[in-house]
Amino acid sequence: MTNSGRTNVLSIVLAGGEGKRLMPLTRDRAKPAVPFGGHYRLIDFALSNLVNGGQRRIVVLTQYKSHSLNVHLSRTWRMSTLLGNYVTSVPAQMRLGQRWFLGSADAIYQNLNLVEDADPDYMFVFGADHIYRMDPMQMLEHHLESGAGVTVAGIRVPIEEAFQFGVIERGASTRIEAFREKPSDPRPVPEDPTKALVSMGNYVFTTKALLDYLALDAEDEGSRHDIGGNLIPRMVEAGEAEVYDFIHNHVPGVTDRERGYWRDVGTLDSYYDAHLDLVSTEPVFNLYNDDWPIFTAGDTAPPAKVVAVEKHGAGQVADSILSNGVILSGAYVRNSILSPGVRVEPGSVVENSILLHDVRIGPGAVVRKTIIDKNVSIPAGFKIGVDPDQDRQEFTVSPGGIVAIAKGQLVL
Repeated sequence: MTNSGRTNVLSIVLAGGEGKRLMPLTRDRAKPAVPFGGHYRLIDFALSNLVNGGQRRIVVLTQYKSHSLNVHLSRTWRMSTLLGNYVTSVPAQMRLGQRWFLGSADAIYQNLNLVEDADPDYMFVFGADHIYRMDPMQMLEHHLESGAGVTVAGIRVPIEEAFQFGVIERGASTRIEAFREKPSDPRPVPEDPTKALVSMGNYVFTTKALLDYLALDAEDEGSRHDIGGNLIPRMVEAGEAEVYDFIHNHVPGVTDRERGYWRDVGTLDSYYDAHLDLVSTEPVFNLYNDDWPIFTAGDTAPPAKVVAVEKHGAGQVADSILSNGVILSGAYVRNSILSPGVRVEPGSVVENSILLHDVRIGPGAVVRKTIIDKNVSIPAGFKIGVDPDQDRQEFTVSPGGIVAIAKGQLVL
């Protein structure tokens, strides 16, 4: 088998999505730049998996509202250029005409100069906004052994949920027989009628095959120029596509409970649910795995502090994540994630909520099942997540009943 540690690989992370379904969190930032889990950004998970797996030549393709994402990448993801390592943010450059990226395949096609400069034999193409741990080298080894043009990472989901994804259909082998986007009749894996394989949005391409199919796709006027919607089905039809079942990926420090964890956080409800996966005693996704860390920018804020006040004492805190700079003063916090700089004042209640950077919760306020973006102050005695009708008049409310308050929104 080819020594994958010496294989010439370039990694591309697709970070150009608008993230409309995550509004209002994406009102002022690209979806991959949305904060997650206290002090991380969504893109940190894909980048950490690549870096932990030994991939140190990484290009991030950006497009919409990319300023905060670019700032995060430049401050956080610095590599040693002495060894030829880099994480480079590349905005849409309109190299092929006055147009934005038409789709994920077109995003790569418009940046083929980067591929020519790096001259890789193989390429990882990963999405930028999923929560998971994965060793990409194990996927690459599968790809090298198969001799395919592309290998698609697939995860098993309950058959009744598969219609939401791109479904991978295979027989007894790992060669893909069909790839269908959001089918109404998803086909299960042969060995388990209750599960279907769906795409994780991560791919390994043999570079020559990728270049050939990108050229074909660019000439197809009827194409949406999307990797999952157009490129992969074309390669499946040609017998060039393999699936790598995520169930076979083994990451150091990952428990049986966490194994196979992957979340698409493209909606407010899925973003909220993924956060709650972090805070249980035995979390479904464990941020505290030192063997496969999630990297991000260090925060210079002081440690979190819990302050006792005369009437409420120290309050109560349970099943929650408190980031640097958090101060709780006689507050009651349960099943919540508090990002750096959050202040929660005496007698206030925060339950089942996500508070992003520098949120202020006034004395006696009640916040339940709510996502509050940066720099929002909740007045004393104010109640959110208590009266659904009132919440809908003032804030965004998801189909699952999660209240979302925009960055800097004035709450009166």
